[in-house]
Amino acid sequence: MESFNTILSDIGSVIWGPFVLIPLLLGTGLILTIRLRALQFRKLGPALRLGLLDRKDDGGEGDISQYQALTTALAATVGVGNIVGVATAIALGGPGALFWMWVTALVGMASKYSEAFLGVRYRVTDARGEQSGGPQYYLHRGFAEVFGKTGGKIGLVLSIVFAVFAVLASFGIGNMTQGNAVATQLENSFGVPHLVTGIVMFVLTGAVLLGGIKSIGRVTAGFVPLMILLYIIGGLVVLVVNAEAIPDAFALVFSDAFTGTSAVGGFAGSAVLYAIQMGVARGIFSNESGMGSAAIAAAAAKTSHPTRQGLVSMTQTFIDTIIVVTFTGLVLVTSGAWQQGGDHAGTMTADAFASAIPEGDKLVAVSIAFFAFSTILGWSYYGERCMERLVGAGGVIPYRLVFTCVVFLGAVTELEVVWNFADVMNGLMAIPNLIGLLVLSGLIVRETRRYLDNDPKLTANAAQVEEFMAATKR
Repeated sequence: MESFNTILSDIGSVIWGPFVLIPLLLGTGLILTIRLRALQFRKLGPALRLGLLDRKDDGGEGDISQYQALTTALAATVGVGNIVGVATAIALGGPGALFWMWVTALVGMASKYSEAFLGVRYRVTDARGEQSGGPQYYLHRGFAEVFGKTGGKIGLVLSIVFAVFAVLASFGIGNMTQGNAVATQLENSFGVPHLVTGIVMFVLTGAVLLGGIKSIGRVTAGFVPLMILLYIIGGLVVLVVNAEAIPDAFALVFSDAFTGTSAVGGFAGSAVLYAIQMGVARGIFSNESGMGSAAIAAAAAKTSHPTRQGLVSMTQTFIDTIIVVTFTGLVLVTSGAWQQGGDHAGTMTADAFASAIPEGDKLVAVSIAFFAFSTILGWSYYGERCMERLVGAGGVIPYRLVFTCVVFLGAVTELEVVWNFADVMNGLMAIPNLIGLLVLSGLIVRETRRYLDNDPKLTANAAQVEEFMAATKR
């Protein structure tokens, strides 16, 4: 097992190293940002209004509201990575890693928009009458539409590859690692045995998953905003206590992004590269922009046009990284907790909170419990849809049952090998999706511009959209 773990670690280091996924993720996001004319900046305000205030768009088919689709995607991404992942990045890459997380998020918003757009554009109605979509569909259908029969064959292979790796990833980063994080934190802070946590999570997960995406959407819409708000309030208290250190913290983040903390007595260039590597890798680990996962949730939304849901979905990256990750990063830097070193990354954020708030470590433990449980719910849906793509509707119920049982297993098992396995699967599922985003970028740009030119204020009602779509029929 140790040799297998070493092999996985080596593969993960290559995939998430500076020559494979990092340039592919950043490059794809940058290309889409340019081609979409910085859509994520121009339309961020209307996008936030659509997702957080309007919430419903009843002009199209779908199983859940666009707000529920947003919170389901947030549930899957706002997890352990927002706390432990950020601590790891800053502990190993220095405060400059936070800057590169911001860069990753800002260009990643264009990727998130694009994959959500395609998820809605090429979604299908499954045997149960529900909407299903994501890279496991749009890679095949999109390539076939743009390039014909030969393109369809290539797209089919890519879609199956994505689905296989997504199912495997759902049991790793979307299940066992999250359950283990909850059990560990609750035991450390409250003395709750792993076995008890495993049983409770088994029951809660099973109860929610029995209801499918509608049940997941209702649950995440209710508690995801509350869990984020609780964590941010705690972070604000820490920042108020350390208010004098905030200007220096920002200065350190920006300076270290281009010099590297570990450059003292060493090779500055390598330190900067490591800051970039850690920032990008953990940024993507947190917000999943470019991985294609959020497109699966977006495809279930009731929306009158792919552009509208794409705009809503891109705000998920903004909320996840620009808001939640930033709070974690500033708390770590202003408190000085980041200097503890990588060996303490697991408890670093808890220590930072505890330095300013009595029993602050318990607040972090509760936050991790909620964050991780929400990730389990979101990823269960991703894995279920990809399983259905591979074996049909008959695979859904068995998948839910196995997934629920694995939650318990994750809570009571040591998981170093699972973490490395999850990193590899996440990277491998991102590659076919990024290829698809680049290949289909022309279609994304063309149809986005048509819609925004017709409805620049995003105020069109269902009748107007239907008339517009008829006039520009594909």
